[in-house]
Amino acid sequence: MTDQCTPNQVHTGVKFITVDEDQGGQRIDNFLRTALKGVPKSLIYRVLRKGEVRVNKKRTKPDYKLEPGDQIRIPPLRLAERGDAPVVGQGLLEHLERAVMYEDDGLIVINKPSGLAVHGGSGVNLGLIEAMRQLRPKLKFLELVHRLDRDTSGCIMIAKKRSMLRYLHEALRERRVRKIYHALVQGKWEARIKRVDAPLLRGELRSGERVVRVDAAGKESVTDFSVLRRFGNLATLIEARPRTGRTHQIRVHTQFSGHPIIGDSKYGIDEVNRQFAEYGFRRLMLHAAGLELNLPGGEALVVKAPLDEPIELALDALVAQVSERQKQDG
Repeated sequence: MTDQCTPNQVHTGVKFITVDEDQGGQRIDNFLRTALKGVPKSLIYRVLRKGEVRVNKKRTKPDYKLEPGDQIRIPPLRLAERGDAPVVGQGLLEHLERAVMYEDDGLIVINKPSGLAVHGGSGVNLGLIEAMRQLRPKLKFLELVHRLDRDTSGCIMIAKKRSMLRYLHEALRERRVRKIYHALVQGKWEARIKRVDAPLLRGELRSGERVVRVDAAGKESVTDFSVLRRFGNLATLIEARPRTGRTHQIRVHTQFSGHPIIGDSKYGIDEVNRQFAEYGFRRLMLHAAGLELNLPGGEALVVKAPLDEPIELALDALVAQVSERQKQDG
């Protein structure tokens, strides 16, 4: 019986890959997820489990750490046919080029705009990493070091070398990367709230939407806070420094403190969000404002990302609104 591909499928042949110096040290499952872009994660683990992926002609396990010179055999795979990569508009490419705040031979730090997902998938054709690959087409390697929610703006790191990715992943695990966020929250944040230490538990709604809540059964989660600027009793601009890296940590910790982030459709208050939208705040008001870390050579890197101009104008409008209210109350 002839093995035929159904419409909209392609059948790949056997592939052989030799691991180079920069690729060594990573788990083979992570390597394959990068090397086989577009292949479902479930399929990658299935062929590993069945022993169809061989390293140096031997079966291997997903947690095997590759060494330079390893010979990997990847079996034929039947995949859904992928269309052409989405073309990034010239306007977005120019915006991202202006948004690059730091770049060397191993790292790019970019001020991601709100509304741009970090990668395609889940109904999103185009993300930051796909756009950056078109912006830097000559680079053989370009991968996200960490992630930001789609509606969060600000500093995000993209590795240009596998060795840099490994170094930064280790630095993040060991909490040697200091992340600074700015958030505009509802109401008057009390100066005494300097730290929120509340465990977070991840879950899903019936719709499949991911949601996080404070729960004693959750993982340790700690965020330090300080006040940057007050806008009467309407809102407060705060700085947040997460000591742990949980999903939606800052968004849930501010909500838990009684001051949800303005524009947060998941953890905020719809009526308040509509009110602030009239002032020009039509997005999640969470911004990754800075990064502090040491590069592999030991030199310190400090990056600060400014808020975009529309938000700065909206803050000015909020100041005027507070002033007007004070005159009326006076």
